[in-house]
Amino acid sequence: MQTAPFILLIFIGYIIFTIDKKQKNFPVPTVLLLLGIGLSFIPYFASIEVTKDMIYHLFLPPLLFSSAYRFPSKGLKNNAGIISFLATIGIILTVVLLGAAIFVLSGPFVSLSFLGALMIASILTPTDPVSVTSILKSSTSNEKLADVVEGESMINDGTSIVIFTVLAGMLTEAKSFEALSFLGEFLIVSIGGTLIGVLFGWLVSKAVHFTHNREYQVMLSIVLAFGVFNLAEALHLSGVLATVFAGIMLSFEFGKAIKENDLRDKLDGFWNIIELTVLALIFLLIGIQSAQHLMFGAWGFAIIIFLLSLVIRFVIIFGTTQLFPHWRHKINSKESIMLTWSGLKGTMSVYLILELQSKGGGEIDMILSLGFAAVLISLVVQSLGVYPLSQKLMK
Repeated sequence: MQTAPFILLIFIGYIIFTIDKKQKNFPVPTVLLLLGIGLSFIPYFASIEVTKDMIYHLFLPPLLFSSAYRFPSKGLKNNAGIISFLATIGIILTVVLLGAAIFVLSGPFVSLSFLGALMIASILTPTDPVSVTSILKSSTSNEKLADVVEGESMINDGTSIVIFTVLAGMLTEAKSFEALSFLGEFLIVSIGGTLIGVLFGWLVSKAVHFTHNREYQVMLSIVLAFGVFNLAEALHLSGVLATVFAGIMLSFEFGKAIKENDLRDKLDGFWNIIELTVLALIFLLIGIQSAQHLMFGAWGFAIIIFLLSLVIRFVIIFGTTQLFPHWRHKINSKESIMLTWSGLKGTMSVYLILELQSKGGGEIDMILSLGFAAVLISLVVQSLGVYPLSQKLMK
């Protein structure tokens, strides 16, 4: 793999993030994405191969870990019910309702099976807060919304992979769906990954005190982020949830440490740089990779799919928060709209698309094009709209 193109992409990301620091609420994901599409027409960059393994094993662990260890334990405790529901049952409901709606409305636009419609829905269920949480905090001063958005995103990545894997097996290998088998696999993969993350997060939080050298402690956090991910995957458990809960457990244990701030400063100094670097690469690479799938004749239907995803997400969020009295006092209708809009698509959706692309053929090509188009619309429209919408609704 040539490294020179990636160095240039990181430099482009540096320029965009520098502009972001000088401009209020600069839409970094949108700008990087559009730049990536533009770069795809330059042969030097078009030759870059973006693989599912690159996204999954190289980019995801640091993004998940850096978000998880900084996630406030208080925010998780106060919103655990809503976060857990949206990241599990909420995702399953979204796939079923969105898939059914896509199938019913697909007739005039494309030829799509019900299973194909469910595949598109499963691709669009994982959320990616990217810079949304920081915009929410700065524009609304509402920590609760930011915590729910970020917490849901961290956990629903693991849920979405299980659902996608089952549906992909049915689509490409003609496997039949069995509810009990799916539920059993879902519980084993999810709970197993969570337990491994909690265990190794706790172990590393204890081991980190054996040395007072902060650089060595940062090295240990790198081992934890990538090590627990790959260990869980080797055991056929959720590497995503393992990494997330390892980071959360590490943060929880650090909260008890006397010199917590000093250690967090060292971790932030490293992981903030890694996070920005990975985000710059991901959005530029998404633009480069998606360009080849965007020349198709069903853009109108892709826009409809995007709108359907917003409507169904709002119905699920508002409906469930109003159904339970305890949640009704936490999330009102305006906050439900903000949670809906903040659930934009990103890294995990692209990974799922690349995973499906590796199987290739038949109906899959249309699913890929519709999936990429809907993800791009989501990234552009939602990232541009989150600040003005929050200003209008929350103030």
